[in-house]
Amino acid sequence: MTMAGQKKKKLRPSRVLLYAAMILGALFSLVPFFWMLRSSFMDMIEIYIMPPLWWSRNPSWKNYFTVFLADVPFFSYLVNTVKIVLPVIFGTVLSSSLAAYGFARFDFPFRKGWFAICISSMLIPGAVTLIPGFLIWKSLGAVNTYWPLILPCFFGGGAFNIFLFRQFFMTIPRSLDEAATIDGAGPVRIYWQILLPLLRPVCITVILFTFMGTWNDFFGPMLYLYDMEKYTVSLGLQLFSSSYGADYGAVMAGAVVMTLPTVIIFFVGQKYFVEGIVTTGIKG
Repeated sequence: MTMAGQKKKKLRPSRVLLYAAMILGALFSLVPFFWMLRSSFMDMIEIYIMPPLWWSRNPSWKNYFTVFLADVPFFSYLVNTVKIVLPVIFGTVLSSSLAAYGFARFDFPFRKGWFAICISSMLIPGAVTLIPGFLIWKSLGAVNTYWPLILPCFFGGGAFNIFLFRQFFMTIPRSLDEAATIDGAGPVRIYWQILLPLLRPVCITVILFTFMGTWNDFFGPMLYLYDMEKYTVSLGLQLFSSSYGADYGAVMAGAVVMTLPTVIIFFVGQKYFVEGIVTTGIKG
């Protein structure tokens, strides 16, 4: 047996322990989601029975019918949330990639200083800008509309997203830009036709972060939306929980409906998500 084979054989038990620990950790983290799912198919008697049941003896879709047929228009809240999520994703990806393109590819005075200021803005607590931001939107007459939840993403897209895009841009050789410039391409064409198609992993990473943050956002809609017909799914779930608080099966069904889109999108883009996070740390 070669030395490489002996080394591989010695490492095998440790790898088994590592994988076992990772599997146990993953199962442990999935327990709350499983408990939410199993409760959504149970009636009140099965939910409170002791010792607890791992699954319903008579699974039923009754709780899900309650969610969509209740006085609370849960489906309308889902549609309202989609109306916010789609433009926010578009604006975030577009503006943050353009800002990162400028930081990564153009030389201008105090470029590193401006980038440092941009990154340091992540240290500012959201509560500091909460009241000034609300007063600005109120003076513009935009309160009780979706504009305060959508427009800010078109002005930079967030320092963290700019950082991700900028780090990815730094991994792309400048020779591509130079070759395109020789062929007559301008900065906008280089960004749109050459560099942007190479940004798929980081784009999907930003889309995942933005989708999950916007879909689950509770405080923003609560602050700016007053009319119930404009509520998002997070506010709708809170309203539904207040109306059906004693019916835990229906509340868990509502939570499953709210959580399911984020779970699906995460698993669909998981490969690119991991690739985007890993690649952004290759070059500073």
